[in-house]
Amino acid sequence: MSQTETSSSSRALSRQAPREVPAWLRGIYAGLCLYLFLAALNVLGSGLGGFGRASDFLTQLFAYGENPFIALMAGVLVTMVVQSSSFTSALIVTLVASGEMTLGTAVFAIMGANIGTAVTGVIVALANMRIKRNFRRSFTAALMHDFFNILTVLVVFPIEWLTGMFHEGGRGIFTRLAGWLAELIGLEEVARPNSPIKVITAPVVDAANWLGSTLMPSPAAAGLFVAGVGLLLMFVALIFMVQNLRGALLRHMDGLFRTYFFRTDLRAYGVGVVSTVLVQSSTITSSLMVPLAGAGVVRLRRVLPFMMGANLGTTVTSVLAATANPVAAAMTVALFHVIFNLTGTAIWYPLRYIPLRIATWYGRLAGKQTRYAFLFLIGVFLVVPLVGITATELFMSLR
Repeated sequence: MSQTETSSSSRALSRQAPREVPAWLRGIYAGLCLYLFLAALNVLGSGLGGFGRASDFLTQLFAYGENPFIALMAGVLVTMVVQSSSFTSALIVTLVASGEMTLGTAVFAIMGANIGTAVTGVIVALANMRIKRNFRRSFTAALMHDFFNILTVLVVFPIEWLTGMFHEGGRGIFTRLAGWLAELIGLEEVARPNSPIKVITAPVVDAANWLGSTLMPSPAAAGLFVAGVGLLLMFVALIFMVQNLRGALLRHMDGLFRTYFFRTDLRAYGVGVVSTVLVQSSTITSSLMVPLAGAGVVRLRRVLPFMMGANLGTTVTSVLAATANPVAAAMTVALFHVIFNLTGTAIWYPLRYIPLRIATWYGRLAGKQTRYAFLFLIGVFLVVPLVGITATELFMSLR
């Protein structure tokens, strides 16, 4: 074959071969997907929060908190509705400060808020069901957040409840410790700052709210409509985000994430704390971790310390809310939130192989048969609450 023919055939092959998208363009694309994802979360929270306010749903839930398990599940459900444990904890602190909620109800509701915030991660993982390997990894990452919170509640809840029974004021040992710290700490009153994420995503949220109020006949219906729009946007953003992460961007980001941000457990924990403090939502930071872990950008063993850090970072919002409402009981609730997460880290980081193995085992199971993912949601958020409420009501009746 002559040199002319060789060069012409090579030119033909180069014309047929698809050109790789430049890294900078993929970076812009990833940024747009990230913005859409964050906006979707805030649209979802705005819609469900609007529904809750219109139907007086949130306040009514917390009205039946004499049973500590009901208070716990109310915290779970409210956080699931508004998609933000920061919102729930700030709401609880405000209700305590105004005298509309007792301290005994508040501490158990705070525990529930920690569990409720992990539901979003499971929903995000379900967007990867079409790709089994990605789904297994992302669902395992979401389960790490779930099991850390559930296992911590399994330890703290009975101790707090039982020690409260033997205290004249009905305060458990963790509440008493938080109350003692509240007396020691004197903080000036400050205004609660706006989350930067809420500021930059406000145009999308405002547009969705306007559309809901225009098309729907009532505020409650508008809230549900906006929540549906947010859920749809979230799935669309995740699909495009995962496709992009599997491309050339993954090769560029992989080294940075593995060698710097998530090189050690301590660094992953610090990234979780700082990022959650900055955006004031562990729901956002933990949900972002799920697709990153699913795409293989972050190792699964670094996900758990990151989730622990995110849980601690979200307590800053409740502390700020307490300083904006300087009442001793409000500060006690906020500090209880901090103590709860520090206790969980102190217990489960040394024993991290327990939540890691449980999450990995169930993640594999769900990866093979996706029905187990839905069974987890039904079991944890329907069957367990019914059994728990029945058992605690029976126990309290026998006292």
